[in-house]
Amino acid sequence: MLLGSQLRRLREARNITREAAGYSIRASESKISRMELGRVSFKTRDVEDLLTLYGITDEQERASLLSLAREANVAGWWHSYSDVLPSWFPTYVGLEGAASLIRAYEVQFIHGLLQTEAYARAVVRRGMKGASEADVEKRVALRLERQKHLADPNGPEFHVVLDEASLRRPYGDRAVMREQLQHLIDVSERPNVRLQVMPFGFGGHSGESGAFTILSFTESDLTDVVYLEQLTSALYLDKREDVTQYEKALKELQQDSPGPGESRDLLRGLLQLS
Repeated sequence: MLLGSQLRRLREARNITREAAGYSIRASESKISRMELGRVSFKTRDVEDLLTLYGITDEQERASLLSLAREANVAGWWHSYSDVLPSWFPTYVGLEGAASLIRAYEVQFIHGLLQTEAYARAVVRRGMKGASEADVEKRVALRLERQKHLADPNGPEFHVVLDEASLRRPYGDRAVMREQLQHLIDVSERPNVRLQVMPFGFGGHSGESGAFTILSFTESDLTDVVYLEQLTSALYLDKREDVTQYEKALKELQQDSPGPGESRDLLRGLLQLS
């Protein structure tokens, strides 16, 4: 995505259309679009030709961008799990691992970055009916691996609003749910985590469209991305007007929900009742 955004910036600075850029590398306009969104791999020759078209003659600048192209083609650690993942999800894992700020709203179940191993196993088994135990365990292992990024001292800020429904809907037995609630209480006290609960008592709220995640990055060339998961696919929205709508919805959810301290008290109350 970083390389794609830089190529887009260079193209627009020269007022070159995607169609003209595609013609220069013997490709279509849509391929240029996918390259600029970071959705496809990069051939060194294509990047070299585009840099020439965009008037980039400085050897140091060319070398830097070509090095970035080589790095972009290196498979991430999560690709070893691709056999048990839907085709659209590895892209999300890569974005999540690169994000400096992750903001999310969840309603069906606890966000994957906050799930205990036992709870995650119950969720995966429910979602992968008929899968082998080995495949279930591999999916759970990926979820736990993702959580290491959040626990890292240099990990991202994580702001999440959990609908009370996700806390009351059981996955696993009573012991699994008690462990999960206690884990949420513990994790919510980390300095990089802001956890809030949207209680039933509030009534209707701005999360009416369902769960979503907003990913933000430190690189100024990278736009925020909204991730929406569906039954058979996922959407990655990066248009400013789309992102703004989801940011507004999340801000309202945060304003309407009890603060982190009060949300922790709500979690403790649910734990006592479970």
